[in-house]
Amino acid sequence: MQGKLISRLLAAPLLATPALALAAGPAMEGAIQKQATNWHAIIMFLIFVALTMGITYWAARRTKSAADFYTAGGGITGFQNGMAIAGDYMSAATLLGLTAMTFTSGYDGYIYMMAFFAGWPIILFLMAERLRNLGRFTFSDITAYRLDQGKIRTMAAISSLTVVCFYLIAQMVGAGQLIKLLFGLDYNVAIFAVGILMMVYVTFGGMVATTWVQIIKAGLLLAGGTLVMVLAFSQFGFSYSEMVTRVTEVHKLGDKLMYPGSLLADPVTAISLGLGLMFGTAGLPHILMRFFTVTDAKEARKSVLYASGFVAYFFNVIFIMGLASIVIVGQNPEFFEGGDLQGKLIGGGNMVAMHLSKAVGGNMLLGFLAAVAFATILAVVSGLALAGASAISHDLYARVIKKGQVSETDEIRVSKYATVALGLLAIVLGIAFEKQNIAFMVGLAFGVAAAANFPVLILSMYWKGLTTRGALWGGYGGLVSAVLFVLFSKSVWVDVLGNAAPLFPYTQPALFAMPVAFLLAYIFSKTDSSVRAKNEIEAFDDQYVRAQTGYGAASASNH
Repeated sequence: MQGKLISRLLAAPLLATPALALAAGPAMEGAIQKQATNWHAIIMFLIFVALTMGITYWAARRTKSAADFYTAGGGITGFQNGMAIAGDYMSAATLLGLTAMTFTSGYDGYIYMMAFFAGWPIILFLMAERLRNLGRFTFSDITAYRLDQGKIRTMAAISSLTVVCFYLIAQMVGAGQLIKLLFGLDYNVAIFAVGILMMVYVTFGGMVATTWVQIIKAGLLLAGGTLVMVLAFSQFGFSYSEMVTRVTEVHKLGDKLMYPGSLLADPVTAISLGLGLMFGTAGLPHILMRFFTVTDAKEARKSVLYASGFVAYFFNVIFIMGLASIVIVGQNPEFFEGGDLQGKLIGGGNMVAMHLSKAVGGNMLLGFLAAVAFATILAVVSGLALAGASAISHDLYARVIKKGQVSETDEIRVSKYATVALGLLAIVLGIAFEKQNIAFMVGLAFGVAAAANFPVLILSMYWKGLTTRGALWGGYGGLVSAVLFVLFSKSVWVDVLGNAAPLFPYTQPALFAMPVAFLLAYIFSKTDSSVRAKNEIEAFDDQYVRAQTGYGAASASNH
């Protein structure tokens, strides 16, 4: 059983990402069943929707320009943006998946959380300041700063949309399965609810509404998680040592529970997963986009610091919840099918956090946490939709098709059309992929972000020698190799396509696709002796001054 669980968790590198693939992954096989309608959760969720609709109405009246729509006019403070980034990053899968992982694997769950956290120092020290000083609406503003606008923006938009689409599928399928479990609503009803609400938030409120939805959701998630953790921890007299003693007495792993174990026994997969999570975080378009919403580079650095603090705190809350649930949930027959402690948890393995909330706070706390889980999906989907819409309208339409000769009104209109199109696409894909194991999609999203977006972005910021030809080969090389590695892995080639054996032996692409991207970018830049390449290299000095000082950042509308 333990080996089976480990293999399943390895196939889903998504637990703390802004994706709910876990909720619809193989760990839920045979466990998805319609529950009794949870009216506590539905009422609390409707209150949340009413509140956020009010915010959207307020935001719509403030959203006048393209800057307002894409980046909330650059007027968000470091603290607010930190909360919003944390809201983007801490998902219902964080709450459900990592609590479940700690419940089954103990300390290994905590190590897993650290891999997700490791990406933030990279963003803080290497990227945040330069992102704010060089970019305007999307991260391709930076990669295209001194290179060929049309070709580079097209490449960046394609990789961004690839990441966004895979995340949207994961979110939508996860939403449907989760709401079926928690609320007792029909799968398709949940899919339409999420899709339509997301379209309303983004189309009418833009980044202002999306930011405040994320801030409120982050606050609710932190408050709800903390409340459950405190109530659970109080049953051990607020003594960590007492909790560990009782937990190791009843768990089948015994003392091994608190030592690093075999969750990532294969070192290649462990390293590849770690690289994907670290550098994938630094290449996610909806996370990078948040750095253009603050007033200056100082606030950008502050926002990463606050986000890191909130995420780190929440990971510790989840770890204590997971350990406490081993005794509180794991020893209570009420939460197991047929009242058998050796049997399955009601609702599947990912419902540990929900059972814990019911055990310590009754139906009211369970309803609150369920509503927060659904609100989480809405907030993350809104951020993804805005990132996708901006890639279409700002990069492809305004800069590539119209060559910068476009009014802000037209650009915003195209962005709203793109949002509606993405929303409808998300609903269709959510329904189409209902029965699929979508774990590989999230692995692919991180792999693409780490292999296609991150190398070109970091090289364009720091390496003078990068040319358009090198960036294109590096970007497309990373994108194609990441997609192929996942396609040929067991997750897709065997589990989805039904072949006998995988062509690629590992489930994580980052360790292999990232070097491909860096190597291609280096080789094709070094061998580019064109006049354009020389001009691009010379233009790095101007870019460097702008990156360090932010001079001209606020006023530049086109590079």
